[in-house]
Amino acid sequence: MKIRTIICSVIFVGVNWCSQASAVEPNTSHHLTLAEANKLIALPLHCVETPYPYKTGQVLSSAADLKEPSVLHPIFYGCFDWHSAAHGYWSMVSLLRQFPELAEAEQVKAVLKRNLTVEKVAQEVEFFGKDINASFERTYGWAWLLKLSAELRTWQDPLAVELAENLQPLADLIVTRYQAFLPRLLYPVRVGEHPNTAFGLSFAYDYAVINKHIQLQQLIAERAKHYFMQDKNCPISWEPSGYDFISPCLEEMGLMQRVLPAAQFLTWLNNFMPQLADKDYQLAVGEVSDRTDGKLVHLDGLNFSRAWNLYALAKQYPQYAHLRKLADKHVAYSYPNLIGDSYEGGHWLGSFAIHALNSAK
Repeated sequence: MKIRTIICSVIFVGVNWCSQASAVEPNTSHHLTLAEANKLIALPLHCVETPYPYKTGQVLSSAADLKEPSVLHPIFYGCFDWHSAAHGYWSMVSLLRQFPELAEAEQVKAVLKRNLTVEKVAQEVEFFGKDINASFERTYGWAWLLKLSAELRTWQDPLAVELAENLQPLADLIVTRYQAFLPRLLYPVRVGEHPNTAFGLSFAYDYAVINKHIQLQQLIAERAKHYFMQDKNCPISWEPSGYDFISPCLEEMGLMQRVLPAAQFLTWLNNFMPQLADKDYQLAVGEVSDRTDGKLVHLDGLNFSRAWNLYALAKQYPQYAHLRKLADKHVAYSYPNLIGDSYEGGHWLGSFAIHALNSAK
């Protein structure tokens, strides 16, 4: 590590990370450990049953729709909003699946059993079933709900089997929403926030593969090719926009990596982002000026989003292995700020960090 006037502390996997964010340089690749899992689990445990503050995002048809969030959403009423609650539950399931010896394992199981019940899922389904809520959480929240469902399906535990079955009616409804919406979406949404089409399709595609849902898999692959197959020279120099928490270029790459055969994907990638093949390619991290601002802290999410896509590319294709160091750099910038962060970031960023670290394996 280069010598700089900075303060370093051992906080992650026994590796020195430097506190001057703009100067962070990781000296090794990293991965999720039990020690880190025991820290990260505190984030979703703190928020999934914390009812306020809460951003509803709902459309009102009458005064009768004005109800407590925990009444409208008896499962996903915490973590500030519906989608953050969904990926908060995913975080708990992912960490517990990987580390059954978690110090808070019994508390996590109690939360899951208390909330992922048949009755509460039915109430969530009822909310989504109203015509006025047809576009609610489209497609970001939809994607995270399917990711939660898929995580339960891959967890080899009797509790997971029960919870997955409980959640399945909501997952089935979300699948029908994708099937109804995608043929009508003529043009992709390329922004770096919630409506990003590539992100919304990536997790749904993973769900379809895990659940052997061939129709959904084929639909997503067909629409992804329709939206993105002709794209060239993605303007990643335009990133980040001020509030990005998703990388428009790299999320699109991650989706096409999923749906295209290897040879076809590599040809597409050479046209889409030829600079990635350069062993010396650099991409500056997204810098956060104020982590107490709920929008400005989005840039930490962007760094994790970039990282998980770069890790996935480097892992599958050896000719892109050099990008792992670039992914490490992005994680190194944002990870040290997670624990003890303000609620503006803490209610959701842990999920992004976990997904990035899972992708680094």
